[in-house]
Amino acid sequence: MTLPAFDYVILGAGPAGMAAALTAREHGVKVLVLDEQSQPGGQIYRNIETLKTTRPQEFQKLGQEYQSASQLVENFRQCGVEHWFERSIWQISKDLSIYHVNPEGEHDSSVPSLVQAKHLLIAVGAMERPMPLPGWTLPGVMACTAADVLYKTSGLVPEGKVVLAGSGPLMLLIACRMLDAGVRISAILDTGNKTSTLESLPLLPKALRTPSYLFKGASMIWKLRKAGIKMVSGVQTVEALGTQKLEQVRFRKGSMTETLGAGLLLLHHGVVPNVQITRLLGCEHQWYEQQRYWEPKVDEWGNTSVKGVSIAGDCGRVAGSKVAELSGHLAAFDMLYQMKVITQKDRDQKSKHLFEQRNSHLAVRPFLDKLFQPSKNWLVPQDDSTLVCRCEEVTVRQIRDAVKKGALSPDRVKSLIRCGMGPCQGRVCGLNVTEIIADESGLPPETLGYFKIRPPLRPITLGLLAQLH
Repeated sequence: MTLPAFDYVILGAGPAGMAAALTAREHGVKVLVLDEQSQPGGQIYRNIETLKTTRPQEFQKLGQEYQSASQLVENFRQCGVEHWFERSIWQISKDLSIYHVNPEGEHDSSVPSLVQAKHLLIAVGAMERPMPLPGWTLPGVMACTAADVLYKTSGLVPEGKVVLAGSGPLMLLIACRMLDAGVRISAILDTGNKTSTLESLPLLPKALRTPSYLFKGASMIWKLRKAGIKMVSGVQTVEALGTQKLEQVRFRKGSMTETLGAGLLLLHHGVVPNVQITRLLGCEHQWYEQQRYWEPKVDEWGNTSVKGVSIAGDCGRVAGSKVAELSGHLAAFDMLYQMKVITQKDRDQKSKHLFEQRNSHLAVRPFLDKLFQPSKNWLVPQDDSTLVCRCEEVTVRQIRDAVKKGALSPDRVKSLIRCGMGPCQGRVCGLNVTEIIADESGLPPETLGYFKIRPPLRPITLGLLAQLH
């Protein structure tokens, strides 16, 4: 059987993936875009087409960024790129054969389940950093981004008292969206620390080169304060309390402990690159100390250590939607050069202004990454009875005990206590496991590595696997 073959296969139809597809198609390259969602936009602009047509007033409230993204989506739809939506990648071979299925497990004979790529662009974006704390598995506790997805997809907003806990610009953005939607926010518990605030100040002059980011952040804080929302900074511990579901949120700041009634607790501790696919392919990774996460090693064009594989957007270093879009164009231009569609001189000339724009947007990132640097007491849960691996119900104490027995890597911990062996393959618990091992052993996290990722990347039934072959 001859596999469907494409010059350029792009995983992800967010800003980076769409931008790369546009540039590649402008030069006549045969492109395929695969994405888990039902329409383009990625996580950040999820459901953007439906929002614009069916809920125009809410779409307008989402601001100028959504207006620009809507134009990007329209250009993507019109550029002639082949795109298969509702496809979940479960395996990629070394020769860049890509296996994919419907994420709901439905077999569709009209869509080939295996394609061949000459060049592969991974543009799958970032994921929310898990925030394990006592009671975080109770019904009524969820990630901030999950609430945002429900709002964008179905217009669902929470009723009753809502508490947000964590740190980062995205938490403030989601709080403002909820405020606009009429949600009653009881409190915002800021878990950032003063040390990071002070250490970020020397980086402020460079950040002022792109004042729009700083102005947006200050505007969001002002908006929330003006609405009379209780905002508590320097929060050191948070607990979700309840029997069958969330009933209260207890937090501590210094010597003060306070308990709030709540029906919903939304957690956010920043976002981190989604590195499952780059790990599966054997790309080299490095530890980014400022934000405490792993990222693929890439050159200025996004090329990884694996030939024919590049990345764009927040699945590399997290830098936001505009940088993601620009990096998508840049990755595509270099792919065109590698395929000898354009010369090196053409590539460099066409990319010059893109690099300038990207560098301008990146000027603020060192300041933001230091300002919102996660602190140890959130990376390593202080209560040893806290669940870390939700799939296999593994606690902090069990991981510490495994380290005491000589397990000094995530894979060794996995082999002893099954941590990271569930359906998510460590996507949720991976970074926390590394941090706990580092804390217990005294070793730097960058020396400990990460879980070895094996196929299937996502759960796939034997029945569906049999149908595919």
